[in-house]
Amino acid sequence: MVKIKICGITNLGDAQGAIRAGCDAIGFIFYKNSPRYLTPQKAKKIVSELPKSILKIGVFVNAREKTIRRIARLCRLDILQFHGSESPAFCNRFKLSKVIKAFRVKEELDLKKISEYKTFAYLFDTFVPSKLGGTGKKFDWKLIRHIDSIKLPVFLSGGLSEKNVREAIKHVRPAWVDISTSVEIKPGKKDHKKIKRFIQAATSRG
Repeated sequence: MVKIKICGITNLGDAQGAIRAGCDAIGFIFYKNSPRYLTPQKAKKIVSELPKSILKIGVFVNAREKTIRRIARLCRLDILQFHGSESPAFCNRFKLSKVIKAFRVKEELDLKKISEYKTFAYLFDTFVPSKLGGTGKKFDWKLIRHIDSIKLPVFLSGGLSEKNVREAIKHVRPAWVDISTSVEIKPGKKDHKKIKRFIQAATSRG
């Protein structure tokens, strides 16, 4: 069964709504240029109210190692997601943490290059020149058709919705689906009914 990550959480109500709907993880974005940016202090307060069984994932974009470690400790993050141009060597500095390395897809994957990242998991998102994530745009899943050879968990993101998530799961067979934009009222504010419908669609066996 595929697992669900609801990303871009900015308030406790949305986190609780996502959990009630059945998500497995929530994501906090610690990138100040994102419209879904959340301060570490606010994230800490939200985390303190959530069950330990829900994974808390912190999203960072080309952040300093010292900053990442400070926020990870403060917010008790379970997983770190690097969504910028972080190198394999940089990721290796976090060997004691679970790291997801994100790749923005615009052409067929270079699996040899990706395999240089010895991380916990990989995330594939849509390449949009002006945005590093949260684009709401789908990429051509055929570009990652060779990911069956990847032995690590794969997170699929980019333009997913309740209408296409079953098709995405069928074609890509990811371990996780990761969504933000299509379950929002506006950036940073979730629509709880849309979250519920997305999770129902993703986990249905139809």
